[in-house]
Amino acid sequence: MHQEGKPFVVGRRIAVWGATGSGKTTFARRLGAMLGLHVVELDAIRHDRGWDSTPDDEFRERLTRRLDEHPEGWVTDGSYSAISDVYLSRADSLIWLHLPWPVSFARLFRRTVARAWTRASLYLAAGPTESWRMTFLSRRSILWWSIGHHRTYLRNVRERIAALRPEVAVYELRSSGEVEAFLLAAARQAPNAGKAAAEGSEL
Repeated sequence: MHQEGKPFVVGRRIAVWGATGSGKTTFARRLGAMLGLHVVELDAIRHDRGWDSTPDDEFRERLTRRLDEHPEGWVTDGSYSAISDVYLSRADSLIWLHLPWPVSFARLFRRTVARAWTRASLYLAAGPTESWRMTFLSRRSILWWSIGHHRTYLRNVRERIAALRPEVAVYELRSSGEVEAFLLAAARQAPNAGKAAAEGSEL
């Protein structure tokens, strides 16, 4: 669940990674609410103009500004290797939701179909919406991307974790049970003694 020989201590500058559908956004929101930390949803910055991506230099600048606005701490949701040095250079904890791919994909499929049906925004902030064409027929479909890239994603994550500063605490959670156990353990450090740990939707 976490690095051997290190005590369980969740920091105040936390990066949350996970494949699409792993539940990282829900997890980040729950953890942020529990610890009283601002949640920075990287997808919402990257895609706040619809499906056109924010250029890397602007993305980097806006993310830096968001982190600077919360010196008390934050939780980032998402990875984005092109700008990850912005938050990883400050992070004291990294949590990787490494759930089995079939579990993540099943959740992703249900979520994507639901969003295509309701036309709901993808993110907390205003953002792009799914459509049936985007979901099943487009080369930019998140479903097809997940099928074709999950092995590459795993290799990339492992390489990036190996390159982290040694003082960063890394927690790899491999099941929904481990996710919930982590939140319960983190709740013992929280100002409200775990009131938020049991709140939230499916992980």
